[in-house]
Amino acid sequence: MSADAFLAALRAEDAGVVEVPGWRTHSRAGHGPWGPVHGVVIHHTATSGTETTVKLCWNGTPVLPGPLCHAVVAKDGRVHLVGCGRANHAGGGDGDVLRAVIAEKRLPPVRKSDTDGNTHFYGFECVNLGDGHDPWPAAQLAAVERAAAAVCRHHGWSERSVIGHHEWRPGKVDPRGFAMDELRERIRARLK
Repeated sequence: MSADAFLAALRAEDAGVVEVPGWRTHSRAGHGPWGPVHGVVIHHTATSGTETTVKLCWNGTPVLPGPLCHAVVAKDGRVHLVGCGRANHAGGGDGDVLRAVIAEKRLPPVRKSDTDGNTHFYGFECVNLGDGHDPWPAAQLAAVERAAAAVCRHHGWSERSVIGHHEWRPGKVDPRGFAMDELRERIRARLK
């Protein structure tokens, strides 16, 4: 989806959007394909503070250049747009999981890392320490629901196209602190 379509989809779903300057052209273009897209991966950042997290997701790290997602979902429920197109967020994951997402079937256990997820998934990073104790405010969970539903509605996908990073890549735990099945149920209800 184009930058304009992404922004329109989020706004139509009542997501409180913050446009970080330059997000429309900020991508990892030239470092692998972008698309066909098939779903959304939800992450936690293992950081605190919106401003520092947005900067990190924009810039990346010395070993993993930004953008590290398409948007950062803050604890106050605002969705900060940081990239459009290919982003370094999903990494390698299980091709069987991708096939289940495409078919919108129940996810198999994640066992291998044989498929480039950055090609096929939008990524939303959520500000949270991911320690199981850092709270997930209602406004933030509602924003995650709205943002994921916006992408699904645009593409005609069901809630089964939304997965957690831990459901994609072996060894990942994010997002930690809420159940993905509960989030998918909320998205399903919203898409009705």
